[in-house]
Amino acid sequence: MEEKIQKINVPYLIGYILIPIAICALSFMIGYKFFPKGNGAVITFMVPPILSFIWWAFGGSFLFKRNSKNFEKTLDETGFKRAHTFYGRGKTVFIDTENGKIGLVFFWNPTKTYTVPASKVESAWVDDGKGGVGFMEGSSRVSFLFTIDGIKIRVDTFTSNQRFRMDSDYILTGISKAEVMVKMIEEAKKKSTK
Repeated sequence: MEEKIQKINVPYLIGYILIPIAICALSFMIGYKFFPKGNGAVITFMVPPILSFIWWAFGGSFLFKRNSKNFEKTLDETGFKRAHTFYGRGKTVFIDTENGKIGLVFFWNPTKTYTVPASKVESAWVDDGKGGVGFMEGSSRVSFLFTIDGIKIRVDTFTSNQRFRMDSDYILTGISKAEVMVKMIEEAKKKSTK
């Protein structure tokens, strides 16, 4: 029996956020109690917050990217013929159209990788994120989505903190990328055997 896809590893998520906070709180208590002044105070009050910031800013991304690259090598070694690899924000999708397989890595579950037959894809579609009316019509996110075993996976091909018109090059490029990925998923699904 195949393992069900898990996009979020809850202990990892909690540890990612809370462990640095706990370390900072503990170092502040130690610094306040034992090192109210001097070099000890500087170290206990400054170093843990700086390290926590570095972890939150770069640690998770580094771990996710490293595991995606390692999984990529593993797939290549096991005969997975990558027709395309899409490095999305928080998700990496590998597609083997020849053998009908899909590989997945998630940011919030970076130590776990998944290889599933594309026949398990229930549906795949493009979401252009279109909203608003008239001159306010536009989008700030374009993505392709697919469901496997009832689990919806959204992979962004374009995101922004501002809304762009639907005829913007950013939106059109995002839609084009999403359409290519949906076609590749469907092609892999046709070649897939369970």
